[in-house]
Amino acid sequence: MSAETRTDGDESTLSASLDGLSRVGVAAAIGLLAVSALAVSEELWKLLIVGWVAFVAMAGAALLGNRAARTRDAFGLVWGYGLAAGAMVTSAAVFLLPQAFGLGGQIGGFGVAAGLLAGYASHTASHRLSHLDGINSAAVELTAHSLAAGLIIGVIYAALPDPGLLLGLSIVSHKGPAGYAAARRLRHDGQRISLLLLPAAGVALAAIPVAAIQPPLSANVSAAVFGFAAGIFLHLAMDFLPECELGGEVGQVAELDDMDGEAHHFLDRLRVHAVGSTALGALAVFGAWLVIA
Repeated sequence: MSAETRTDGDESTLSASLDGLSRVGVAAAIGLLAVSALAVSEELWKLLIVGWVAFVAMAGAALLGNRAARTRDAFGLVWGYGLAAGAMVTSAAVFLLPQAFGLGGQIGGFGVAAGLLAGYASHTASHRLSHLDGINSAAVELTAHSLAAGLIIGVIYAALPDPGLLLGLSIVSHKGPAGYAAARRLRHDGQRISLLLLPAAGVALAAIPVAAIQPPLSANVSAAVFGFAAGIFLHLAMDFLPECELGGEVGQVAELDDMDGEAHHFLDRLRVHAVGSTALGALAVFGAWLVIA
């Protein structure tokens, strides 16, 4: 077999992997339709809107990220990561941490610590899974984060008398840039982009059933839940902070092999964009908070 034939075969295999639909993703989409019917029957209109906004934002941005992954656009990757990181850090600090500490004080703090450590442990678990079953770590972590976010949103809308719609929308404001960045990771690893249908639907899959059941949670349990979700948010946000270093993912996309003067200058430009993108992501959530307030 010639080298050209082997190359064509490898490209065909990769194309089939990328274009095929993930069974997990399809199941998640079907689950989204099921919980949407539940939301309609229970008249959970705000949660229905929040869940579908999260789904459309992440799935749509994932399609854009899939296309962009075909090019070596380091600036696009930095902005995708930075917007997601800035929005997640601010959402956790504004909407989750105050609730965790206000409800349970130190109990909320233990929840935050548990969420951060669970996020760290998920790196090891997802890395092992990627070796065994070809599961991408970004998809695993985003799924865990989406389910945690859905849980907390469900608790909020079940416990508070009349939470505004923008509260939930602010919490899921990072879905678009996170989907864009994750799609580029999946594409780079040769995974199906449709895997992201699960984290895209995760908010609705967790939030709507929780709000429909309306579980009677004590203040301490609610504080632990809020804290855990905040910890997951913060861990994932740190993971998405753009690292503009030689040998890192951004450096690989930019095709930088050695730290000559030109590469150093280019990375410095990327770092400026990294700071700007995280600040803009934070400002977007701040703007939503001003509307809520």
